[in-house]
Amino acid sequence: MAENTSIFETLSAINVNEKTKAKGNLTYLSWVWAWGEVKKVYPEATYTVYERETQYGPVNYFTDGRTCWVKTGVTINGIEHIEELYVMDYRGNSIMLSDIKSKDVNKTIQRSITKAIARHG
Repeated sequence: MAENTSIFETLSAINVNEKTKAKGNLTYLSWVWAWGEVKKVYPEATYTVYERETQYGPVNYFTDGRTCWVKTGVTINGIEHIEELYVMDYRGNSIMLSDIKSKDVNKTIQRSITKAIARHG
């Protein structure tokens, strides 16, 4: 990486086209691959999964009582980009809170981390 190259320039130069997959009407980039590429260039990069306190202890999603979403952040060289993403089904539709499973929240966390990475480049 050139010393004067920004994080955005460095990451946006990585070609992801062959690593995307289509599912229904959505296109996904593997979070494992995206995170691996970031760590190759920025080994000190970190991510955060934000939580909220409840009577049962901390949980890794937020809710308005009807649906829910997650909040993640990716920090590279001291710059954090935060992403919020609603918990969705395979068609990209929001899942009602009463129908959400931990697997749905986990998948959304990984998607949200990938989106936060994309904000860096």
